[in-house]
Amino acid sequence: MTSESVNDGSDLTALPLFAQPLPTATPRASSPPRLVSPLQAVGDSPVVGVDWSLVAALRAQASEQLSQAIAADRTRLDKAAQEELGRSIVLDLIEATMADRVNTGDAAWSLPQQNALARAAFDSLFRLGRLQPLVDNDDVENIIIAGYDHVMLELIDGSLVDGPPVADSDEELIDFLVFLASRSEVNARGFSEAQPRLHLRLDGGSRLAAAAWVTPRPSVVIRRHRLMHVTLDDLVDRQMLSPVAASFLRAAVRARKSIVVAGAQGAGKTTLVRALCAEIDPMEAIGTFETEYELHLHELNRHKIVHPWEARPGSGERGPDGRMAGEFTLDDALVDSFRFNLSRQIVGEVRGKEIWAMIKAMESGTGSISTTHASDAIAAVRKLVTCAMEAGPHVTHELATSKLAATIDLIVQLDLRTTTSNGVSHRHRRVAEIIALDPGERETGYATTHVFAPDLDGNAVPTVLPDEYRVLTAYGFDLPGYVMQQEVRS
Repeated sequence: MTSESVNDGSDLTALPLFAQPLPTATPRASSPPRLVSPLQAVGDSPVVGVDWSLVAALRAQASEQLSQAIAADRTRLDKAAQEELGRSIVLDLIEATMADRVNTGDAAWSLPQQNALARAAFDSLFRLGRLQPLVDNDDVENIIIAGYDHVMLELIDGSLVDGPPVADSDEELIDFLVFLASRSEVNARGFSEAQPRLHLRLDGGSRLAAAAWVTPRPSVVIRRHRLMHVTLDDLVDRQMLSPVAASFLRAAVRARKSIVVAGAQGAGKTTLVRALCAEIDPMEAIGTFETEYELHLHELNRHKIVHPWEARPGSGERGPDGRMAGEFTLDDALVDSFRFNLSRQIVGEVRGKEIWAMIKAMESGTGSISTTHASDAIAAVRKLVTCAMEAGPHVTHELATSKLAATIDLIVQLDLRTTTSNGVSHRHRRVAEIIALDPGERETGYATTHVFAPDLDGNAVPTVLPDEYRVLTAYGFDLPGYVMQQEVRS
């Protein structure tokens, strides 16, 4: 390294890439100058020209040293303190590695090279490594990986573009996923041949799903939740639903109706649930129950009291009761929650056995909200019946339908369409249906009424309003607007 390059980079605090500067150390004659700063702030330009095999080795060494330091420290370090310690360890390792290079006759790295390497190692240790720049990109909605070098980025307009490799091999990608799953102090998860699937929440609200060993190549999808602070009025502005439909849903939430939001993957179900929850009085005590945190109501600072529960899959062998050691289910959480003086119990996504936690929450009469995957609102009922029956042979079709019909008040169906015009993709999310569910005929066990049905463009428009829903006017429902739109359609 020339004296000119050292002088040019001596005042690293002037660069926008760095966080808190460390004190400048006097360089040793036999080694290159020590880095005087921590790492680039997340969100800067992607790291390029980095030796990722070296990054993997640095991450492994830093992880081991960090674990040893934490274990030796009798005081429990919080996340920020661990990251500061990790920065110091990473910089020490880079300095030592560079000194070894110089001693063997290799050229020293320039300051930009050192900083890029430091950032990459830090991201691999505390964040998402080579995935981090993709997750930080606000134009990306989904990151789809079918092997380390087969990466597709789904943009917010619905278009797909090729992404860069996220590892140097499938084995390296799996190794990083194993590390990612295990590093959480609160809810670490296993990922191995014995546990070949992984569902994980990420810092910032994104959700990761991965599979390996049961697929030809490791498969990963990272879903970014872009709309966190959102209201029904915001969704009206985005033309996701009409003002009349918004007034109906707003009133239903305030009247403590239990609601299931259904739709295809990526249709905006979680976003709509956040908007519905925004209509809950800020002083109500809320409990959320999720397999992985997605709603993040406890981080939005909209409500004074939010108790968030997250399931834990457990690990190791199963006990006499058939449960894995350390397992904590949503059903366990819901039972515990009845001692927390909650006003609302909100069960998140229902894909299978979570259905019984949802039913119990709705049976408590607090006005719960959940989501599920379905192609239309009626299909959502059938899907939930199937989920309930998966609990075992003791759950008959009649029992499942009667429970659902007695607990769910409304099902809101979302529609997702992607169109292309002049080579530009456009993604349209909208509320297509709102149905009321009631106990009904013996054959099906339930009756449905389309309060809002889709028009030719797929938008939910007023259809038939059951008499019992006229009372929603006391909670802000625009009944005159509803009737007016009914008359226009007829």
